[in-house]
Amino acid sequence: MANKKGKGKGPGSNVIAQNKKARFEYHIDESFEAGLVLAGWEVKSLRAGKAQLTDTYILVKEGEAWLLGSHITPLNTASTHEIADPSRTRKLLLHRKEIARIFSRSQEKGHTCVPLKLYWKGNKVKCELALVTGKKLHDKRATEKDRDWQRQKGRIMREHTKA
Repeated sequence: MANKKGKGKGPGSNVIAQNKKARFEYHIDESFEAGLVLAGWEVKSLRAGKAQLTDTYILVKEGEAWLLGSHITPLNTASTHEIADPSRTRKLLLHRKEIARIFSRSQEKGHTCVPLKLYWKGNKVKCELALVTGKKLHDKRATEKDRDWQRQKGRIMREHTKA
């Protein structure tokens, strides 16, 4: 059965790339869906899953939102007449009200905006971005502890159902 929600990155999933580090490093306050302005070679690379979102962030400048630091590796069969820049700044397509909200919230102390994942929605590439606040060290430890407990609980349940 195909995964319609895009929860994983396996076959049949519509997720291209995830920023797993962002969920560990930040508390997610509010999320948005944005379109992406891409070149043809970038779309082909994304279909092949050649994207990376680590150390990526959103910048709002002159009423427009931009995706900085993302890396899309060009394919070997990319166009010969166009020079492929894998880490170029890409424009995000959002409504004016959303851009204003992101800009005002990211000006507050401790707040920033980061991309969470790239995914397919139909034949279009979308970027899920979120307004976030940084976690303190004790919050990160609590997240790690909770993750370990969930893993251990799953093991116990599997052991119990086998017997």
